[in-house]
Amino acid sequence: MASPLELQAMRRAIALSAHGLGSTSPNPPVGCVILDAAGRPVGEGYHARKGEAHAEGNALLAAGPAAKGGTAVVTLEPCNHVGRAPACRQLLIDAGISRVVVALLDPTSRGDGGVNDLRKAGVSVETDVLADEALLALDQWRTALRQGRPVLTWVYTQTSSGLTGALDHVPESRHLLLTADAVLHADGRLEEAVPNSHGPDVVHLPSNPLQLGTDELLKALYSGGVRRLLIDGGEDLAAAFLADALIGHIVAYIPEQGPSASSRSAGQLEMVPVGFHLTDICRVAGHIVIGAARWLHGTPGQP
Repeated sequence: MASPLELQAMRRAIALSAHGLGSTSPNPPVGCVILDAAGRPVGEGYHARKGEAHAEGNALLAAGPAAKGGTAVVTLEPCNHVGRAPACRQLLIDAGISRVVVALLDPTSRGDGGVNDLRKAGVSVETDVLADEALLALDQWRTALRQGRPVLTWVYTQTSSGLTGALDHVPESRHLLLTADAVLHADGRLEEAVPNSHGPDVVHLPSNPLQLGTDELLKALYSGGVRRLLIDGGEDLAAAFLADALIGHIVAYIPEQGPSASSRSAGQLEMVPVGFHLTDICRVAGHIVIGAARWLHGTPGQP
C-alpha cells in the first residue's frame, strides 16, 4: 500500500504531468517525483515533448546521487524500450532506485513491460496508485490510442446570428489551445494549437483538410501525431463530425444576459446537441462556460 508521502508525491507528479499537455503528443504527458531513502522529495520532472528526456530521466537528473535507495513515483509505467530517449526502467535501475510507485500501466509497453522488468531486477513496484486522478492528464491520450484517432472537442460561442468559433471571439477560450495539439477553424485552416510546440516531424497537416472525408482527415492527423483536436466553429463545421459521433467533448461559451429576457432574446435553447450531457459549468468575463460530454451508452430520457 502506498504511504501518505507517496500519495502526496503522486499528486505532485500528476500536477507536473500537465506541463506536457499540448506538447508531448504522440507521447503521453507524464510526471515523476523522486523520494530519497528517508522519503524526502529530492527531484521531480516531466516529459516536455517527443524526442526529449522522459519524466523519470528529468527527475533522476535533478535528484542526482540522492536517488539511490529511494522511490520513484510516476504517473505512467516506466517505458521498456529504447528510442530517442533511454528506457526509463533501466534509468531507474541504474540509479539504484529501490521502489517504484505507478499510477497507470502503459498500454504501449514493449516486451514483458517496464513493471515486470523492474521487479525482475529486484525493485519493489506498486501499481494502480491514484489511477483515476492520473487520468485527468492521461485519459485523452489513452482514448486516442484506443480509438486510433484524435479526441475531438468542439468549441463554440453563441451570437445573435447563431453559433461560431470561440477562439477568435472569446479571449478567455484561448487557454484551450494549451492542452490541444491542433485546431480546425471554420475557414478550413488547420494548424498547431501552440505553434512549433511539437517539432516538424510530429504534426503533419494535410492541405485542404475540409476536402477530405472525416475518417481520412482524422487518420492523417493521428498518423502525424495529433491526439487532441479542437473543432472551432459553428454547426456547419461540426455537422459531419457530429453525424459520425466523432466529437466527444464540447466547450460552449454562452454570453451573459440580464436577469429577465424574452425567449427570443435568450438565444438558442438547445445549448448542446442531443446525445451530450453537461459535465461542468463556470463563469468567465461576459460568458457562462458549459462543458459537455457524449453519453457513452445512449441518451437517458431520449426516445
